[in-house]
Amino acid sequence: MRVLLCVLAAAGLLAQTAPPGPKVQEAPLRAHLAFLADDLLEGRGTGQSGAELTVRYLETQLQVLGLKPANGTSYRQPVSLLGLKTLEGQSTLSFMGGGACATPKFGTDIVFGSGVAKAGQTFDAPLLFVGFGIDAPEQAWDDYKGLDARGKVLLILVNEPAPTAKEPGLFDGPNLSLYGRWTTKFEVAARHGAAGVLLVHTTPSASYDWSVVRNSWVNERFALAKGPAGTPLQGWVTEDLARALVRQGGQDLDALRARAQRRDFQPVALDLTLKGTLRGSVRTVAQFNVAGVVPGSDPLLKDELLIYSAHWDHLGRGAAPAVDAHPIHGAGPDTIYNGAVDNASGCAALLAMAQAARHTPAKRSQMFLFVCAEEQGLLGSKAYVADPLWSLAKTAADLNLDSLNFVAPTRDIGLPFGSRSTLGELGASLAKASGLKVAASGPDTAGGYFRSDHFSFVQAGVPALSVGGGSEYLGADPAALQARAAAYGRRYHQVTDEYDPTWDLRGMVQQAQFTFDLGQLVANAATRPAFKAAK
Repeated sequence: MRVLLCVLAAAGLLAQTAPPGPKVQEAPLRAHLAFLADDLLEGRGTGQSGAELTVRYLETQLQVLGLKPANGTSYRQPVSLLGLKTLEGQSTLSFMGGGACATPKFGTDIVFGSGVAKAGQTFDAPLLFVGFGIDAPEQAWDDYKGLDARGKVLLILVNEPAPTAKEPGLFDGPNLSLYGRWTTKFEVAARHGAAGVLLVHTTPSASYDWSVVRNSWVNERFALAKGPAGTPLQGWVTEDLARALVRQGGQDLDALRARAQRRDFQPVALDLTLKGTLRGSVRTVAQFNVAGVVPGSDPLLKDELLIYSAHWDHLGRGAAPAVDAHPIHGAGPDTIYNGAVDNASGCAALLAMAQAARHTPAKRSQMFLFVCAEEQGLLGSKAYVADPLWSLAKTAADLNLDSLNFVAPTRDIGLPFGSRSTLGELGASLAKASGLKVAASGPDTAGGYFRSDHFSFVQAGVPALSVGGGSEYLGADPAALQARAAAYGRRYHQVTDEYDPTWDLRGMVQQAQFTFDLGQLVANAATRPAFKAAK
């Protein structure tokens, strides 16, 4: 009886406080989620057969719902990618020096690939420790200090120097800045002409364990075909391997870490030479963003646009994990990374929201945009803003959904980084009107702001945010619900991110409804959202 009363109370709270307007329905959302996360789509991997099935499904659903094609007569926007895959059995790197030769095991100790479109490369290069690999003139911080990096392989720490009592706002204070992102480190090293980069992984600094890195790098990786080239060698090493290599090179990793926290850090040459061969496959791959439009109803505003976005890709079919026991399939290997939460949930929500939007158009036009290759570095959204289907100058905002709440309805809703534009204020007002709180947010130590597709729009000058789920779960045992949500961390980028038909999707519907209602406010407002000045 207590459980029933709690469920009824939660349902009553949601019903009494929900703003009037079109409603996102659970039935279509669940059906889309179940299909998009099914083994049939093989994890929606970029460049894999499941990708084409996914695109075909999304464009068919937009057509069934009556949305207009966003790209002339097509729902597809082509995105040309380079596919780069390390041929593991033919690629070996060894570290010579200190009277020893270390040849780490690919996948276990080290992962690596090429940042350039070359099928075969050899390396014979000195190894240098370059701290955090940051070159930030406005912060008066340069870890390169005039280093000629050409022909050298750089060992670099993930993250960035910690704020100090004298400089509590160093970089972005407690929040990870863009300089701390591992992708930025590769880009900076390439600009300095380095032959290669090896990042030192730790779970706290990366915000995920080694298996997440491994699962991404043992399979084919992708880059924009029109994008800048990276370094010839790119990769990660475990902390244990980094410690051993630095010791072999005559240094101590902890001492080097401490020196890297200072502005006067100088690159450190290790007594090591990296020698080896990298053999890989290179191909050009055509992928697609998928987009449909609900035209605006106001003659004066319909040429302006609100975008709802979600990425449709996940990791696809890959190598079986080391532990192959599966809570759904039972014993036996599973090689499909289904990505039910990440991000079949966001795509399912967008389709359900499009169904609601189709019946009640807003003053501004609304685009439902499903982007490709997010897991490869936000490539689909980067390609969109580089060649948009609708003028960015007339794009009011982007509201992004990624990895939705599959646990239970909540008393709060997430508006992470909302303070960076007036979208946060608008969202807070909507939350209050809906009987919700804005979820508390701590420091962004993992750089979440840069890890979802909204950031591509921010970089292009369009106010954007990813709407998050809440954490104050409504139910008879909130602690158990919290534990269920926290346990997802062990399924992130694993084969166990599977759809479960017993999921309570009221929280997912709640998150989708809030995002849709926020979009309706933006699409019907007299003025558009704007960025706020940085403090």
